[in-house]
Amino acid sequence: MERSVSDISFFFHGTDFKCSKLNDGGRGIRRLVCLSERVEDLIAEFDRRILLGANDESEADSMDSTDPLQNARYRSYKMLVKWCPHVRELLQSGIETTELAYSLSKLNSSADSARGDDATRLKRAVADWLMECTPCPDPPIKLHDKQGRGLNNDATGRLICPVDYDWDDSNIRQAIRDYHPDYIITVSSWPMFMYASGSYDYENPRTGLFQGELLLKAFKYIFTSPTSAELDPKNQHDGVSAQHHSRLKRTTGERRTRCHLRFALSSIGSWRITEDAFNYQEFYDSIVDFFELAVTPDARKAIDDLLLWWNIRVFGPRNALIYRPQRVAQLSVARTFMR
Repeated sequence: MERSVSDISFFFHGTDFKCSKLNDGGRGIRRLVCLSERVEDLIAEFDRRILLGANDESEADSMDSTDPLQNARYRSYKMLVKWCPHVRELLQSGIETTELAYSLSKLNSSADSARGDDATRLKRAVADWLMECTPCPDPPIKLHDKQGRGLNNDATGRLICPVDYDWDDSNIRQAIRDYHPDYIITVSSWPMFMYASGSYDYENPRTGLFQGELLLKAFKYIFTSPTSAELDPKNQHDGVSAQHHSRLKRTTGERRTRCHLRFALSSIGSWRITEDAFNYQEFYDSIVDFFELAVTPDARKAIDDLLLWWNIRVFGPRNALIYRPQRVAQLSVARTFMR
């Protein structure tokens, strides 16, 4: 599988691979693999490890870099070949460089197009959800015009305000809007919409984190259906298969949703990585690191409990055994046969 970056791509003429596979695979990349990186950059990181002496993918897995960006790209590469299996097939096919290059551009284009579609749909949905709140936002939040969102509106400003600042303090609120250097919005603080009921505990910063109500609705709107976003999780049972549910919740999809919700609440009209001092890619990376780099048993258990919370609320409690199987070896039937 060793090849140069220029040899990487997805679609080639005169084979059984269809353009629809390319488009379908590309549309899933921004949801399940990475927020903005190019596919060739992800595969280039795998190639780099092969050139350093790895004989196969399993050896490449163990070659951690001192550069966090390289490690992040390799993790994304692993997600890429998992959720887009045609990538591995094409890399092993020996297709021509020009055909690969053409396919690569199509794949990246399809990925970005899907991200734009999700952002547009969520922009409208967020406006509807906030306008249903009591009291109603003033000024009203329009479906298609984002100029009245972000810090310009008290409703959206409160949601994207860093939890380290007190939005209810009029002086601090004005300082945030005036871009005072002591109150700049960056990725160093979690936005308020990430917390359940918008409540942040300074002494216990993990309490309620990634459990915001609007965040849950946004994920269900994109990944299950717009209708499911309005359902009470306790009354939600079978939509798609439980097995499919489990697979979705172990991807970066829910993490990417947080970036899109942050964008939908902002006042910028079109997608871009930076918004003033706030960097969406760094925001995404912080979320991924939180879930994937937990090293202590307590931290790992906290992540597992959080994923269970998400699965139950998105997919209902009836399929809990799918996303948290019982430890059957410790239960009575298994213990009986051990005697």
